[in-house]
This record gives sequence, C-alpha cells and structure tokens, in this order.
Amino acid sequence: MKEMLKFEDVELYYDNIYALKKVSINLMDGETIALIGANGAGKSSILRAITGLRRISAGSIYFLGERLDGRSPSEIVRMGIAMVPEGRRVFPFMSVKDNLLMGAFTRKDKAAIAKTLDSVLERFPRLRERFSQAAGTLSGGEQQMLVIARALMAKPRLLLLDEPSLGIAPKLVQDIARSIVAINRDEGVSVVLVEQNSRMALSISHRAYAMTTGNVVISGISKELLNDDRIKAAYLGGDM
Repeated sequence: MKEMLKFEDVELYYDNIYALKKVSINLMDGETIALIGANGAGKSSILRAITGLRRISAGSIYFLGERLDGRSPSEIVRMGIAMVPEGRRVFPFMSVKDNLLMGAFTRKDKAAIAKTLDSVLERFPRLRERFSQAAGTLSGGEQQMLVIARALMAKPRLLLLDEPSLGIAPKLVQDIARSIVAINRDEGVSVVLVEQNSRMALSISHRAYAMTTGNVVISGISKELLNDDRIKAAYLGGDM
C-alpha cells in the first residue's frame, strides 16, 4: 500500500494564533483515518490546509508524491481531492439533480458523469426519490447525504469529511457512517474523517489521530484506541 497523503511538521496560523503546531499525519492509499477532538483542536484546519483554503506557514503537504501546499483550491480538486464541508452547504433553491451535477464541474466526459450519477443515486436511494426537489426542502440528514454524493460526483481519490454527523438524527448518523465505510471499501476512495462523535469515527476508521489545541497527542489503530483509557477519558465520555 502506497502513501497517499503526507502532512509533515505543518504549522498554520489564524492571524497570530497557532491553529496547527508542527503537526505530522499520513494516510495510506485505500485507508480511512479519523481526526478526533473538541472544537478548536485543529481538526478542520488540517482539511483547510489540504484543500488550499488556508496557506501553511511551515512544513509540507504531499499528495501521491506531489507537493500540495502552495497550489490553488481548484487545482487541488482537479488532482483528485474532494471536501464535504461542515454545515451541509447545499444550493437550497436548486434541485437535488442540479446540486449533484455541480459536483462534476471539473469533468467534461458526459457519459462518465451520467454513470457516476447513477452510481451515487444507487448508493443514496433517498436522493433518487427526491431527485427533482429543491435541496432546501430536504431534511438535515438528507442534505448531508446530498453533499457527500455531490463530492463523489468529482470521482475523487481522496474524500475529506468535516463533521458529517453534526446535527443529524441518530438513525441517519448510522446510515451516513455505513455510507462512508462503503465508499471506502467498494469504491477504493481514501477518507479523512473529522468528527466530534469520536466513538463513531473510531468505529469506522482504520487509524486515528486525537488532537488538542493544534497538536496530535495520541495516534494509533482505531480499534485499539476505542479501548485506550486515555481516549475513553478524554474523548468518549459524552458520545452515545
């Protein structure tokens, strides 16, 4: 298995405040890793650095051996990286269909786009049922499915998910968790999952990094971390 993503001694500031302090993580091709921790720990800052939405001040980021930091967000999307941002950012007045097609804006192959559309509708049958509805009329869980499906329309090699369970009903959280596992397993898409629901994140990932205030404090195999007393005390106490 080759290394897909390498984050090496990365530092990132917001104004004069550290968001990331010499953070190093890596992701192997075909793997799902989870980034867990409280708000402000630096999890989402890692995603913003990967996607070029924030410029790092030190360190380096590599994707499939190519230097990533310093590239524009649009160039990074074309390299095969798609992000599902926190907050279910759908285009509310556009149909489910048009929201999905927006995800394929970097692609020109109409036949292949149609095939991808069929594939994501098969994975998320609720979206097929609501294909012509305005996205703003969907429930929170359905909107989350839509933004994940929209990201898949870009045919990414790497999918970045920022708090996909936030504000979602528990039953739909389970559906979304199963979808993430299936996307990784069946389509070979590598995943970086940012989650405050640490138990869910650890249960569906291969490895995990636990963060506090811009630092990685614990890392390891997810199944082992579920039984780690330090993780239980600091990260699993409030999870259902």
